[in-house]
Amino acid sequence: MGKSLNGKELGKGILQRKDGMYLARFTNRFGKRQIIYAKTQSDISKKLSEEQYHDEKQINVTRKDMTLDEWYNVWLSTCKKNCRNSTKETYATRYKRIKDELGWRKLTKLNLITMQEAINKLNSDNERSNSKKILVDILNKALDSDLIVKNVAKQINTVITKEDKKEKRVLTREETETFLSMAEGRFYYNLFELALETGMRIGELCALQWSDVDLKGKALSVQHTLCYFCKDGKYVFEMHDTKTNNGRRVIPLTAKAILALKRQMAQKQEIMLAGKEPLSGYENLVFVTRNNQPTQLFLVKECLGVIIKNIQKVNANFKHFTPHTLRHTFATRAIENGVQPKTLQRILGHGTLKMTMDLYCHVTEDTLFAEMKKMEQKEA
Repeated sequence: MGKSLNGKELGKGILQRKDGMYLARFTNRFGKRQIIYAKTQSDISKKLSEEQYHDEKQINVTRKDMTLDEWYNVWLSTCKKNCRNSTKETYATRYKRIKDELGWRKLTKLNLITMQEAINKLNSDNERSNSKKILVDILNKALDSDLIVKNVAKQINTVITKEDKKEKRVLTREETETFLSMAEGRFYYNLFELALETGMRIGELCALQWSDVDLKGKALSVQHTLCYFCKDGKYVFEMHDTKTNNGRRVIPLTAKAILALKRQMAQKQEIMLAGKEPLSGYENLVFVTRNNQPTQLFLVKECLGVIIKNIQKVNANFKHFTPHTLRHTFATRAIENGVQPKTLQRILGHGTLKMTMDLYCHVTEDTLFAEMKKMEQKEA
């Protein structure tokens, strides 16, 4: 039993210091000695009862002073330790959008209104959605670590501007022919054609090595993706395994794909004969720059943009598209040509059939009119 300065019994764990301040101690559910201060006896008894109640009901936290910035650093270095460096860069980008508004705040002081206001200031619903995802994950781990008692970030609303969801751009057969005709002779022509014939992602094409290609067996193996990102203030290339087991796959090669690879083999030989030295560790790449260096999405986009501008000089109605459109176009064309959805799922490297059908299979106007003609034929 503690006592006051005049010798009065104060109760278990409570005492009065020489300066008159009251102090209470108890061991909480985390095994830590918790100390509480108050100016009066009634206040110290009240505070002690409240803290013990919170401890008993498990609504207390291990630390009240940790900021979101401090916990983010722990989360990234510990909870996401095994993530790829490129993935960590993505996390950093998304967190940076809310860092100034929320990073300095204590975890225990974060509330729905504060976080919603920070999210509202972002430029688009897509940015809001991405930043909410990382905030929810960060705080889930804080909840598991007894740093907070509830994750209210889950209630954040990300649909503010209600942007119309854009239909994925898919090239019609005619547009595909126009594009390839205008792309012929361009440096990345073979890459574009292989993308349209295999549905491979640009990162997978950039990572493709000659050891992955079997021209006699008419197949190629997707094993890696090539990432280009900022690491310690410097942009670097890193060869990564595919994210999932489904991503590692064998793709049968069409006649057009084989021709594209043979042309690329000749192009690579010309680069090497010109004395261009490859980057160490990347000597066996199928697709490289003119200087025999690993290539990346920005350069492919740049080449694609020039081709599209040339097409638009002739046809102003030709809409812009990105390299990923070639993957969507492959998937749509495969369905149009009767490829079984489950087979297409394997070729694209998806974990579920739903992802294949929802994201990558589109109805073009060509198909729309052709299918309606079938109705006429059946009724005749």
